[in-house]
Amino acid sequence: MKKAKQRKTALYGVLVALAMIFSYIETLIPIPIGIPGVKPGLANLVVFAALYRMGPLDAFVISMVRIVLVGITFGSLSAMLYSFAGGIFSFLIMWLCWKKDWFTRVGVSVAGGVSHNIGQLAAAALVLESGAVFSYLPVLLLSGTVTGALIGLVGGLILERLPDGRQDAS
Repeated sequence: MKKAKQRKTALYGVLVALAMIFSYIETLIPIPIGIPGVKPGLANLVVFAALYRMGPLDAFVISMVRIVLVGITFGSLSAMLYSFAGGIFSFLIMWLCWKKDWFTRVGVSVAGGVSHNIGQLAAAALVLESGAVFSYLPVLLLSGTVTGALIGLVGGLILERLPDGRQDAS
């Protein structure tokens, strides 16, 4: 029992660190669109894999811990707020789609990418007290769909090579 807990804690640490590295790599990728919030979503690979291999609670914890640590390390309080809004909404939608088996893995990832952008826009609209930020929605929906599909395809390939962590992590 103690060894299983230690393994799970170590796995959490590795996955959070990997997600943080992916978040940092994203900052190095120039995206010349000029609209805030457009990024590849590489860290979502970790959350996506954790959802399918470890379960929803583990995936959610990894996502939230990553957001806090990346916000403290590389970002600002406002960036962390927007990340939380996007991350929580994205996770809830991905979890619902996964639980209800509504979509393929790629569809779950696309739903997550699109809902992440919607969550961030909703937070920005509340903070700025203006719905004008939703003018970015068409571009963010397109980028969330494209990047979500790519993350879903890559995530599917990764999942084929990963063992199911639910029986080991208990």
